[in-house]
Amino acid sequence: MTELARAAAAAADGAATGQPVLDQLVNLLDLEKIEENIFRGVSPPHSPTRVFGGQVAGQALVAAGRTVPAERHVHSLHAYFIRGGDPTVPIVYEVDRIRDGRSFTTRRVTAVQHGKAIFALSASFQKAEAGIEHSGPMPEVPDPEGLPTLAERIEPYADTLTMRTGPRPLDMRYVNDPPWVTRQTGDWQGRNQVWMKADGVLPDDPLLHVCVLTYASDLTLLDSVLAEHDVYWEFDQVLGASLDHALWFHRPFRADNWFLYDSTSPTASGARGLATGQFFAHDGSHIATVVQEGLVRVL
Repeated sequence: MTELARAAAAAADGAATGQPVLDQLVNLLDLEKIEENIFRGVSPPHSPTRVFGGQVAGQALVAAGRTVPAERHVHSLHAYFIRGGDPTVPIVYEVDRIRDGRSFTTRRVTAVQHGKAIFALSASFQKAEAGIEHSGPMPEVPDPEGLPTLAERIEPYADTLTMRTGPRPLDMRYVNDPPWVTRQTGDWQGRNQVWMKADGVLPDDPLLHVCVLTYASDLTLLDSVLAEHDVYWEFDQVLGASLDHALWFHRPFRADNWFLYDSTSPTASGARGLATGQFFAHDGSHIATVVQEGLVRVL
């Protein structure tokens, strides 16, 4: 979890979970249309100093999707985090309708605050069609229901992991010891594996489920970079932020069912770390792939 993601998790007091907190996330993704191709989103009322990257990515994808026919579903997005967002003012999302083809639709979205771009996203949508299919196997992991909850994982480290308190719209279950544990034990296995699902029931809108997974994709990905060096955000002096982010969606899924987030870091250099991740549904189907490069400065 990046510094921004940890701060987003602490946006309000308490450690609430469940449907009310999930409904807050759904409302956060429900943008206001203020003009043709222009939408407005807000941040939670008790936000950190910067907007969480998963929030702005999810909102930008909603803006793009609102200009696309419902029968066309997003299959990829590519995004750049340009400036830190100000959570005290709304974010304006400007959609550029790049192309409407017979099978594919392309949109470009710019998120603007104070007259400047803070985030840019390109997304491609496709109408459903049959084709060849193959997929690699999901890693062999324990079932999520038998694993400790995030609160149980945090409890022994509550005095240090203060930024992980707060409302959580997602139920998260680490498969192996989390990076804040392996930092001390040195028992990092090279993979960060987390079961996740929306902590409640989501509406049936497929775009919303994709946006919730997009939100989730920025939560733990850069942890795999730091874990390679036995350092962690709240134990060591580390400055981190998402720089760019790419997601490919392979198959339909529901984000309120369990999905496995399996991430690794193949390389880091120049104060930047690269992380890759794969998402698998509970039945083993490969539903999405993500790649992100982040700023990672160990001070």
